[in-house]
Amino acid sequence: MSHIKNLIPSTVNPDLQKERTGAEFNVEEFSAWWHGGQDKLKKKREIEKALFSDLEDGYGLNHEYMSHEEVYNSSVKKVAEAAVKLKALQNKLNPGGTDIWPGGLFNAQSFGLFPANHPVATHITMFVDVIKGQGTPEQVEKWGKAAENCNIIGTYAQTELAHGTNVRGLATRADFDPKTDEFVLNTPNLEAYKWWPGGLGHTANHAMVVAQLYIADVHHGVQMFIVPLRDSETHMPLPGVDIGEIGKKLGMASVNQGFLGLNQVRIPRTNMLMKFAKVERDGTFKASPASRINYLTMVYTRCLIVSQNSTLLLAAATIATRYSAVRRQSPIEPNQPEPQIIDHVTQRLKLFPEIATGIAYHLATEYVWEMYDQTVQEANNGKFERLPDMHILSCALKVLCTTDGCAGIERLRLSTGGHGYLTAANLSNIYGNAVAAYTYEGENTVLLLQIGRALVKAWASFVEKKPLSASYSYFATSMQLKEFPKWDDSWQCIIKALQYTAAQKPRIAFENLANRMASGQSQGVAANNTGIELTRAAELHGRQFVCQTFLEQITGAKAQKRSPALNKILENVLELFLVQTVLNNLNDILRFISLSDADLRSLQKRLEDSLEQFRPNAVAICDGFEFHDRVLNSVLGSYDGNVYPRLFDSAKRSTMNQKPVQTSFETYLKPLMKAKL
Repeated sequence: MSHIKNLIPSTVNPDLQKERTGAEFNVEEFSAWWHGGQDKLKKKREIEKALFSDLEDGYGLNHEYMSHEEVYNSSVKKVAEAAVKLKALQNKLNPGGTDIWPGGLFNAQSFGLFPANHPVATHITMFVDVIKGQGTPEQVEKWGKAAENCNIIGTYAQTELAHGTNVRGLATRADFDPKTDEFVLNTPNLEAYKWWPGGLGHTANHAMVVAQLYIADVHHGVQMFIVPLRDSETHMPLPGVDIGEIGKKLGMASVNQGFLGLNQVRIPRTNMLMKFAKVERDGTFKASPASRINYLTMVYTRCLIVSQNSTLLLAAATIATRYSAVRRQSPIEPNQPEPQIIDHVTQRLKLFPEIATGIAYHLATEYVWEMYDQTVQEANNGKFERLPDMHILSCALKVLCTTDGCAGIERLRLSTGGHGYLTAANLSNIYGNAVAAYTYEGENTVLLLQIGRALVKAWASFVEKKPLSASYSYFATSMQLKEFPKWDDSWQCIIKALQYTAAQKPRIAFENLANRMASGQSQGVAANNTGIELTRAAELHGRQFVCQTFLEQITGAKAQKRSPALNKILENVLELFLVQTVLNNLNDILRFISLSDADLRSLQKRLEDSLEQFRPNAVAICDGFEFHDRVLNSVLGSYDGNVYPRLFDSAKRSTMNQKPVQTSFETYLKPLMKAKL
């Protein structure tokens, strides 16, 4: 218990209150819009009240002083305790749904319960949904309901010690034995061991194992198999299963990522997910009607990653913005009082673009979720035309959001100065949760190369006047222009400039790839040597999509449902994001578009003006995201803004401060200090 708990005021810091009073829009309206309507906002608040009301004092910080095992066991305990509450809330607020239970184990509120994350996350986000999405009705009935209720706990075991993003290179085998109607699974060498699946170490008793299917030693591609790992009563590993945790990591202390080796492990034939590809009793293999149907799982997960990482970025932005409204330092005018650091233009540049970026990716995610649902419905009806586009789009969003989000979180941490370096600020935990996504579900550079190759292929089709999907429609509109029109400073001009530049990049990559091959390089070597151009083309393809989607979401038909005051605020957020995107990509834009010095000066002024207009509403916008204090878990970002009392309170909680003299003093420090020269 802190010795100065009572010194934390029950009132709001006056500087923070001044920011809220001066806001130019209704925060409640923003919150309702952000959370999908007043009913959803009300439900969110009720859930948080039920989940957080009885958490002990200092709960969010206590785990920082636990051992590795204690952190894990504490998170398992909290999952079990939360399950009771979440099930009751689900039955009360939305009977028959899954948004609260088990969905509440992996949404924004979950960070309030699990400050070090938890080992059931992969089970909820992947194991359950893969069964429901790619299992037959019989498999969903057998496995899905039990998994949803956590009667069985699974993980998604794809990545291996020596292979990750390159799924075709996976070495784990599943051989069909027609005599017993079983698959026999093996990891043939150390490099084939499954590595990184969340919860695999000591939590999951099943795994969705991604393996190469062989029937009579004939390869039939990558398939997914439900493999029991541990005894349902004792939780001991089953015969042939070598399993454990991979060790401590930069973040996600409680996720319990593990390794898995399989030695002659047998499972029934019906444990292979067979909604699309099938193996009959006699060993006949029926291929999926779409060769890349398994990508649906990764598309879903990448959409989830974008949703989560944009949320993490905005949580960090909320902490840094509130702190910047409270912290006073460095007079702008000599002999004047120290201003709030948010009044420094350079500080605004650290904060406000990150808020705009988080909003942009949030809105892009909402749009892509709609596309994903349509893609799943079409796949269920035997239509798979949309799959390639969804794969490329989800890759692009995953890459951009994790890259921009992680860089943004670090900028925000730096914006808080030395205090942001404390774990009590929680920015390190937020970064640790976010940065892992840079690698999992497709390492970002590898994904950019996949997108780049798809763009070059699309460009070749465009040159041959073959039809293209809607994702590449900007090729035609851009290439119809002999040169880009005169810059007019409009938002549409910015979008067209980004699309025009984005269209030129695959053209150049295509031409250079062809030239390298003409000079004698093999296709593989030529593609490798074109990698820089491919990745840059891929990035711009994604950026033009995010900007276009942001513009449509803010100025389109949905704007009519919002008040003029809120629309004005959101239009300034859009302005900041678009202008910043242009300025950040000028090296490519200026290669293809002529901008005068006056045009560039105008862009700079627009940036400064948008930061100025953002200033009186920054705290209120962050309030509108409505992160509960338990979720932020930050002494710098609490709603009341009492930064310094909370900082001191967190220091007093350190286990080192529970006694005035440490044991090492008498044993080591005192002899050192008393030693003679």
